[in-house]
Amino acid sequence: MNLSQIYSRPQISSTSLLALTWALTLFISELPDILLRELTGGLPGWLFWLKVGLLAALATASLFSQALRPLRDYFLILLVIFLAGRASVVLANTDWWQGRFVVAVAPFGAMMLGEQLQRLAVSLAVIAAFLLMRYRRRDFFLVKGQLDAVGAPIRWLGITRPYSYRRFGPLAALCIALGLGVFLVIDNGWPALSLPALPVILFAALPLAALNAFSENMTYRAAPLATLEPALGPAQAMLLGAAFFGIGHYYGVPYGVIGVIMAFALGWILNKTMLETRGFAWPWFIHFCQDALVFSFIGLSAVTPGG
Repeated sequence: MNLSQIYSRPQISSTSLLALTWALTLFISELPDILLRELTGGLPGWLFWLKVGLLAALATASLFSQALRPLRDYFLILLVIFLAGRASVVLANTDWWQGRFVVAVAPFGAMMLGEQLQRLAVSLAVIAAFLLMRYRRRDFFLVKGQLDAVGAPIRWLGITRPYSYRRFGPLAALCIALGLGVFLVIDNGWPALSLPALPVILFAALPLAALNAFSENMTYRAAPLATLEPALGPAQAMLLGAAFFGIGHYYGVPYGVIGVIMAFALGWILNKTMLETRGFAWPWFIHFCQDALVFSFIGLSAVTPGG
């Protein structure tokens, strides 16, 4: 698929539909959770179920409303993400899970593996949901994609001409990882290197980064893009997915408002990459490279998620 085919698709079916999508996305994101935690110091249990109830109500309404029908799959896939995420939390609270992956007794590798298994379970639920909705794998980008696809210019990055992903993919992975590394060192200092521990940490960090990159690209990238692009067009789908991804990193690495901005920019670039290559390979690789750095810093106790 060439650039003209991607960007000539209908952009917005209606202003009201776009406004509803933005309002819903911001509400079901971590934004209300962040505001309540920062302002009140706690998070009410009813907020999660309010989000689930709203998604269920909108999904049901889309069965009868022609205006909401373009967003039906978006409502449904978000509902799957929320319910699968809650199921993974219930599992993580069992004695069996706590005895193996709880922070107090588990080493770095086991602790982070537990977290990644939870995220993987959610991403597998998303894949199952797409298949049940009769999406083909290429419809939700679970294919390699066109590795030598041509990308549209990114003028805010100073890229004024179309480019090949054969060159852009490795260069983007390197630049993003280096930029993140500089930020982590400035914000946290150099990690204390322990030569005996370093190989073990790297042995754990690389596969964990690979798992995290897969799960986040499926949940935060493929899921919204596959369901929003047909309804709102590629430009809005990229922005909405980037906002959902960026806000979700407020308590992550990097964290805070700067972390949200950095994750938003990364999310937009990865969304664009997924759409233009129509596949998973380059977004996963770029994400994996910077995640490998993050997990290495966490393993060396040089950075803590959320600050």
